[in-house]
Amino acid sequence: MLYQIKNGTKFYGATDVFENILFEVQEQQKIAVVGRNGCGKSTLLKIMMNQETLSAGTVHVTNNIRIGYLAQSTFEDESITVEQELLRVFEEVLMLKEQLDKLALKMQENHEDLLEQYSILQNKFECLGGYTYHNELLQVFTKFGFEEDDLKRKLASFSGGQKTRIAFVKLLLSKPDILLLDEPTNHLDLKTIEWLEGYLKKYPKAIVLVSHDRVFLDQIAQVVYEIEYGVMRKYVGNYTKYQELKKLEREKNVKEYHRQQKEIERLNQLIERFRYKASKASFAQSKIKYLEKMDKVELLKESDTKSFKAQFRCKHKGGENVLMMEDLVIGYDKPLCKLTLDVHRQDSICILGDNGTGKSTLVKTLMGLLPKISGHYLFGHQIEIGYFDQQLAQFQSNKTVLEELWDAYPDLTHTQVRNVLGQFLFTADDVFKHVQVLSGGEKVRLYFAKIMLQQPNLLILDEPTNHLDIVGKEALEEALKDYDGTILFVSHDRYFIKQIAKSCLVLDGKQAIYYPNGYMNYMERQEEKKEEIKIANKPKIKQSSINTQIRKVEARIDELEKAIALKRELRFEEEYYHDYQKMNQLNEEIDELNNEIAKAMLLWEELSNM
Repeated sequence: MLYQIKNGTKFYGATDVFENILFEVQEQQKIAVVGRNGCGKSTLLKIMMNQETLSAGTVHVTNNIRIGYLAQSTFEDESITVEQELLRVFEEVLMLKEQLDKLALKMQENHEDLLEQYSILQNKFECLGGYTYHNELLQVFTKFGFEEDDLKRKLASFSGGQKTRIAFVKLLLSKPDILLLDEPTNHLDLKTIEWLEGYLKKYPKAIVLVSHDRVFLDQIAQVVYEIEYGVMRKYVGNYTKYQELKKLEREKNVKEYHRQQKEIERLNQLIERFRYKASKASFAQSKIKYLEKMDKVELLKESDTKSFKAQFRCKHKGGENVLMMEDLVIGYDKPLCKLTLDVHRQDSICILGDNGTGKSTLVKTLMGLLPKISGHYLFGHQIEIGYFDQQLAQFQSNKTVLEELWDAYPDLTHTQVRNVLGQFLFTADDVFKHVQVLSGGEKVRLYFAKIMLQQPNLLILDEPTNHLDIVGKEALEEALKDYDGTILFVSHDRYFIKQIAKSCLVLDGKQAIYYPNGYMNYMERQEEKKEEIKIANKPKIKQSSINTQIRKVEARIDELEKAIALKRELRFEEEYYHDYQKMNQLNEEIDELNNEIAKAMLLWEELSNM
């Protein structure tokens, strides 16, 4: 056991976050913590990092374990280079290297007595990755979308988002005993997310993960802890398994509850029937005592699936041709991509690509927020755009929620505005909250309320699921599936893409490739390309060399078959059939020779098919 919270309770004032929880982290476990926004997931991680304390309960931590947490990138000294910052992770390795270099110099002067000391240090150096640390640093750094030359740049020269990714690289390289990750896939492109999944699967230590990325949770989690209504429950398996187990748990609970209620009703009827009869009074009393001692089955609360209910509808149908792009070149100071594509009514197109290939640039160009470099684009007849931008959605305002929406749509009545806000979970006094104090998820919901009232026939959405919890994402998916207009969107959420995209537009930094048959078709094509590359890169062996190898394998098979024949003949000699131990050993040797023949035959088949 690396870490345990027992009977853990956390409250702020009169508000309980969670109560009497049991949370445990075993070595090498991959744990996901799930629940609605505000249920206490991030609070739990802060408690593990000693940034918060429990209101009640105990924490047990194994001595000398290191717990690593992705801080929102604050570096002590931003005047140093990225490489200098990342090498701080390997201070012990670098110190050992320095000691080894000094010893090596002394040993040149015939200090043979230092040989054992050198050997011990060298072994420790190797165990700590002394011969591989720089390659690992370079691999992880470049997988997060950086170039090798960026290692020489000063930290101060990077954007806030880039600094966060550098902090993430440093955290992974430090390999803490428990790695805490809070929404690690935010702001990562699909390629990096898929690489990170592979890295974390092989991570040799424990992980505690908070994420709303359902595919990511399925790939990583071995154990799921759910926090709901302040109660924590443990489920063994990934996210999909957790959903199945939770459903079964609920069904079982309901059956047990109703079964017990029937039993209680039956016993009460017996008690009422016999309690006033002298001959049966003791029987009735025994049933009363039995009922008093009975462990009552509590009916579990229904899962908290309350979410907003958006209904996106088009005010005008608009033209069949929604958007035409011809040789459209987008970019800032240099071209990023060239596009030619016609978008038609009720298309739902996901724009995919690595970070920096132009996804958001394309969206901003179409919205007139960035100038095109060259080419043409034209919106069709009566096309009205509803635009969602993840950064614009985090707007600041001194207005209340009610004022923010009503000022945007002054022709609506007070009742109509309140009804719309209610659809987006702003009820009672929530409507009098000031916009600037809303959470990220609440601001997204308010932004979508505005878009819904606009009734556009084209939705252009840039990362619409950021800041939404899983239930919120599911609500948005349902609303967009029912939408009768056209959708053009950017997203890194693979589950969301599968649900919404009818086709994909992939930007690779040079060109745009259109996949008309959805995300899964695109993924299949990517797998085919990987296989084609593997085949193309496979070493080409000359046929003469193959024939030589085949002849060698055939000769080896012939030798093995002769050896088996000789050993089989030994079975009939007295020395063996009178000695069971020798006979058993002989049979084992024959089995080994048969196994060698089987392997040689597989190799022969492989060579023959080349």
